[in-house]
Parts: sequence; C-alpha cells; structure tokens
Amino acid sequence: MSQRTFSIIKPDAVRKGYTAAILAAIEKAGFKIVTIKRMSISTAQAEGFYHVHAARPFFGELTRFMSSGPIFPMVLEKDKAIADLRLLMGATDPAKADEGTIRKQFASSIGENAIHGSDAEETAAFEIGYFFAGIELQ
Repeated sequence: MSQRTFSIIKPDAVRKGYTAAILAAIEKAGFKIVTIKRMSISTAQAEGFYHVHAARPFFGELTRFMSSGPIFPMVLEKDKAIADLRLLMGATDPAKADEGTIRKQFASSIGENAIHGSDAEETAAFEIGYFFAGIELQ
C-alpha cells in the first residue's frame, strides 16, 4: 500500500546546485513526487516547523540555516515511503552515512546535511500540512 512522506532539499544543497541530482536519486529509488515547490522561509517559519527541537542547543543554528536560502519542500509517495526515504537519505552525519546515500554524496556536515525527511507517519502528516494546502496534494 502506498504511503506519503515529506522531504526538503535544504539550503546548502540548493546553493551548491545539487537539487537536480537529489531529485534524480529520489525518483531512481522509486518515489513519485506528488508535489514540490521552491520557496524561502523566515526564521519564525523555520521555528514553527522545527518546534519539537525548541529546547535543543542546536535549535537557533538550525532555524537560521533553514531560513538562509531557498529550499525545495516536497511530498513523496511509494510503498514504505518513510522508511525507504530514511535509508536513501543516510545518517545525519555524512561521515557516518552509507555509500550511495544522499547525505554521503551531497552533505558537508551534521548541520548542513542536504535533505530532511519525516521520521514517522504523524510527523509526515504535520510536515506536509505545514507546507502544502490540500489542493496541492491531488
């Protein structure tokens, strides 16, 4: 059964020109791109999105980074989309990521790690709704 998940190509990857290569890897892995858009978000919008990390020491750095340039939020679909995207992305630390993963290929650090992906169905539902209206999800 098909499942939807949420992902963002982050500002570091966009700045470095990796967007097309990341999208190609996502499609090669069998994901259908339901919707995608290019946009920029404010620090306040990034704080709302990452509210679950508000008490963490990296919160300010994370939200400043995510508002530092254009991003590509998207909704992806396939069987086991959440788990499969997590595998495709690789470990948060690109030095620990498996060969062939997006982060191993395109990320430069734990903080600038090229891509975000939902970690659970509840998270995906919140994140999809944060960036996309229902009409965009058909």
